[in-house]
Parts: sequence; structure tokens; C-alpha cells
Amino acid sequence: MKSTSYYPVLMTDRVAETARFYETHFRFTSLFDCGWYVHLQSSEDPAVNLAILDGTHSTIPASARGGRASGVLLNFEVADVDAEYERAIAQGLTVLLGLRDEAFGQRHFIVQGPDGVLIDVIKPIPPSEEFLRLYTGGAVAT
Repeated sequence: MKSTSYYPVLMTDRVAETARFYETHFRFTSLFDCGWYVHLQSSEDPAVNLAILDGTHSTIPASARGGRASGVLLNFEVADVDAEYERAIAQGLTVLLGLRDEAFGQRHFIVQGPDGVLIDVIKPIPPSEEFLRLYTGGAVAT
């Protein structure tokens, strides 16, 4: 299979509120909104897309209808994670994990969206020697 695009679709019972959250706090713009489905695109990078879907809609198979996004962690890599952390605090976002460095090669923090989805805001950093050997060639931050 050759994919031409990839983006997550979050099922929720709060479509409008969830879409506004990503527009307000993560610089997304709505490309399509029919009430039960909103397609969002990053205003900074058109390759970054996210969709919000009413989990009760008839396009969802009956056996999965009514589902909600859970067990989901969205990662957003950014150039200046410290500035984004300060912005998240100033905007009153629910911070579940404060800004910190990880030995495996990330400086990050985690906030929670209105639908319970976790959002990990990350800047890759050089990993410790222990983790450095686990990366394949070219995959490590410099």
C-alpha cells in the first residue's frame, strides 16, 4: 500500500469544542466543517492534519459507534518546546507532565485536550549514551 496522506481522526461527542481547542492552542485551521466532522490543518505546515469526528455518526461501523478517543497520545514536534510550554501555561491548559528532558532524546511536556486525549509537545534532543546505541543510523537528534 502506498499512502498518499496520513492523519489521526479523533472520535468524540464534543466535535466543535475539540476542534476549537486545536485551532486555539495548536494553530490549526479548519478546512472542512459539516458539524459532525471537522478536518483541521496546521497553519504552519500543510502536511500536518488532524480530524475530529462525532463518534456516533453513521459512517462509523455500528459495532464501534459511540466510541471516544482514549488511549491516544498525539505527538507534536516543535522548534522551541520551552516557549510552547510557557504559552500552554499562560493559556491555562491542563498540564499533566511538566517540561523535562528524557534520556531517550526528548525535551517535552504533556497536556490534555477537552476530550481526554493526551498531547505530547516535543523537541528532540541528543539522547544519553545508553539510548544513543539503540537508534538506527540517521535517526538521532543532533
